[in-house]
Amino acid sequence: MNLLADAFAWLSAPEQWSGPNGLQHLLVQQLYYTAIAVAIAAAIAVPAGWAIGHTGRGKEIAVAFAGAARAVPSFGLLVLLVLLFGVLHKPEAATVTFVILAIPSLLAGAYAGFEAIDRRVVDAARAVGMTEAQILWRVEVPLGLPLLVGGFRSAVLQVVATVTIAAYVNLGGLGLPIITGLSLRRYEVVLGGAVLVALLALVLDALLALAQRAAVPHGVRAAQGQHVTGPRRKLGPDPEPAT
Repeated sequence: MNLLADAFAWLSAPEQWSGPNGLQHLLVQQLYYTAIAVAIAAAIAVPAGWAIGHTGRGKEIAVAFAGAARAVPSFGLLVLLVLLFGVLHKPEAATVTFVILAIPSLLAGAYAGFEAIDRRVVDAARAVGMTEAQILWRVEVPLGLPLLVGGFRSAVLQVVATVTIAAYVNLGGLGLPIITGLSLRRYEVVLGGAVLVALLALVLDALLALAQRAAVPHGVRAAQGQHVTGPRRKLGPDPEPAT
């Protein structure tokens, strides 16, 4: 309990929230690397996932790539890319590392959202004369959006937690107090940095959970509610027929 109290005392100290290495500055760096990585990953993975879901081709390749990307150790990849890019390009190396980490969740969310759509809905859209582009943007994208937002949610949480390793190559972020505390054996600082990362992840998860709920089309939400409640049951016996 003393360690936890010391950690919260360190977090609440005004001096920790001022200066170039203040926690507010490190928090902005954490969010910056997360946003940049997820945005670049989305620009790559979402169109590819939509193409796979719309055409039904290439799923095996996407699954194999996603599995391989998930298996790569992030810290080892970061160190390797820093060595390959050079010490003058550490931000680029870190960004590529986090992009590779974010792609599998976004790719899976994009094509899984299309796969979850009832094929009869797509066939009905073709039957009324919609073009493939109209089917994509008016039918598949709106109906597949909740799972895509779920992919964003997973990617953001994975990246925002992993960005802490950027501090090992002097790029800042909320990992800085963690590695500084470890080197100085100030474990209340380590715990305080870890608590801050966890709180940031929880806040982002809650916001994206609301976004995922809001992404469900109104008609689908109404149909789900009707399915849960079921048809109304009449109270009392049926009236007897008149004689």
